[in-house]
Amino acid sequence: MLFKLTLGNIKKSIRDYAIYFFTLIIGVSIFYVFNAIESQTAYLRVSRDTREVIQLINKILSGVSVFVAVVLGLLIVYASRFLMKRRNREFALYLTLGMSKGGVSLILLAETVIIGAGSLLVGLLIGTGISQVSSALVAGLFEADMSEYHFNISAQAIVKTLIYFGIMYLVVMLFNTVMIGRKKLIDLMNAGKRSEKLKLKNPVACVIMFIIAAAALGFAYYMVGWRTTELEESTFFTYIVVGCISTYLIFRSVSGLMLRVFMSAKGLYYRGLNSFTFRQLSSKVNTMVFSMTLICLMLFVTICALCSAFTIRNSLNRTLNECCPADYQAGMSIFNNGEEYMVLDYIPLDPEKIYKDAGIDPEDYFEEYALTRAVYDSSLNYEGFYGEYFDEAMVLSDDIGMILQEEPLISITDYNKLMEIYGGEKETLGENEYIELCNVKKSAEQRNYMLERGKEITAFGVTLKPKYDECINGVMELFDSYNNYGVTIIPDSVAAKAEAGVYYLTGNFNTDDKQKISSYIEKLNSEAPNPVLSALNKEYEKLDNESVGFNYYAVTKQQFGEANIGIKALVTFLGLYVGVVFLITSGAVLALRSLSDASDSLSRYDMLRRIGADERDIKHSLFLQTVLFFALPLLLAIFHSLFGMKFAYFFLGMYGVSAIIPSILMTGGIIMLIFGGYFVITYLCSKMMIKPVNK
Repeated sequence: MLFKLTLGNIKKSIRDYAIYFFTLIIGVSIFYVFNAIESQTAYLRVSRDTREVIQLINKILSGVSVFVAVVLGLLIVYASRFLMKRRNREFALYLTLGMSKGGVSLILLAETVIIGAGSLLVGLLIGTGISQVSSALVAGLFEADMSEYHFNISAQAIVKTLIYFGIMYLVVMLFNTVMIGRKKLIDLMNAGKRSEKLKLKNPVACVIMFIIAAAALGFAYYMVGWRTTELEESTFFTYIVVGCISTYLIFRSVSGLMLRVFMSAKGLYYRGLNSFTFRQLSSKVNTMVFSMTLICLMLFVTICALCSAFTIRNSLNRTLNECCPADYQAGMSIFNNGEEYMVLDYIPLDPEKIYKDAGIDPEDYFEEYALTRAVYDSSLNYEGFYGEYFDEAMVLSDDIGMILQEEPLISITDYNKLMEIYGGEKETLGENEYIELCNVKKSAEQRNYMLERGKEITAFGVTLKPKYDECINGVMELFDSYNNYGVTIIPDSVAAKAEAGVYYLTGNFNTDDKQKISSYIEKLNSEAPNPVLSALNKEYEKLDNESVGFNYYAVTKQQFGEANIGIKALVTFLGLYVGVVFLITSGAVLALRSLSDASDSLSRYDMLRRIGADERDIKHSLFLQTVLFFALPLLLAIFHSLFGMKFAYFFLGMYGVSAIIPSILMTGGIIMLIFGGYFVITYLCSKMMIKPVNK
């Protein structure tokens, strides 16, 4: 009998359970997908370093899953509370007919078990399907070979999902039991009869509150978006708190002003059912100021997280190709330590001899390679380089290391050798000219300021004037991000005056096979011992001078690419995981509140019909209420995001932010799919709920 009654209740209340069931299914499937990444990547053919990155990402996602579980747990409790409120009269009827509160609790327990088991089963089935499709995305992120991949189900993810959601449902069961135990029969019978009083707040106080909140928010925007370099950790968090409080005050003031503004526009207010619509909307916003604030902030975090994640993902590949246009580069030097910071006196080296002593013939590894040299003039440091324009340049840079560091110089011939390897355009240079090479935006702006004014420099006693009035974009040293703050290209005759410098071997491997390239890198850069480093160390030991030091480094495009893969995958997974969960939470809370309001207002809709309101106008009023209710927190979140992304892109500049529009479109698509899905389901369920009984 109890089981039959339970099934009947679920069937009868299917409309009420739609949002609840939809939320649980999405939550379970998303939770499974992100916890199944480890099994998805188990069959991918990747390098050892990439496998370590995958393991690190799995650990981070496991930690984030705890936070996600807490958020979803609170959401499930909130949803359960809504369902309890909807069925107060039903519970009162059970008690009136002689059923004990324990019996009512058993009904709720059975319903929770059935709904929970159903949502877990459907969610796991959907999650398993999505995880197979997402395997292609995972393989693309890790640039992996899927030839050995096959359909798989993650037992570990299933167990973790069952444990976490089992705990959530247990909490819901206890919550429902406690709530039923505390309810009095009279309260259950009178549920829905109490009407909330709509109190108009003092408009003057609301206007003052809004102005203060807007001013505080504007100040926080300015400090975070336009004075970013001056931010400290303590002040940054202060502005976050200011933004949160200001958001709350804006919703509080708008909730008090909304109805008065609508009422003042009499032509709009008294048109059709607008007076009813606006009063309903104002009532909902008035009673949800704190919730609307949290939803707005969650949507703001979602938009910024998704946009940033997609931007980094889309930009890293392009940045790597621009900043690391060759497969391999090694740099070496021996020097006397100077008295000033970063001022070094270099000692001549024969790089060809170093490689020969190391038993390495570059032709065995590289299809093309170049031996080049960067030279330094101790008088041409950052301050000496800018000269009379130093103060203007220092407005954008106050790094003492850069002030004293010597400017790297490269001969035009060596530069053109690199361009043959990099596939760039070669340059020509007169005997008294120089060219600036730079790819860091802020530094390029500094140097362009100087170049536009024809700034002459002196290198090794020779005065040179700029060939161009702006920097050319490019690199001398390979890197995985925009890190060339400035290299000066000088004539061969001037560079020849330097006895020594930093020597480079730059080349492209003679194969595209990743496994073979890995073996090349292992031979060139083996750590026990590195043959080139050992040969360089022997040259250093010959000098037998304690004041002498030496440097050696080697970088490869493959290693940079694998490092970028880790960043790209991590930010994409975290952005999607947190963003989707916040979207689910925001949409579900708004949906449940709208459904609850529609349920409480059934008598009002019946009254509209009695006084002759057209059914089409009633549906239009409901649609307008739902649209505006969902749009309010989203619009303010989008406004927040305009300034939040300006702050984010300041730091994303090191990745060479690009493809912003595609990132925005992808973020908008996800929001429309999930947030819009909740809106559609909410409207359809509300429309069915207020439908007249005789129809």
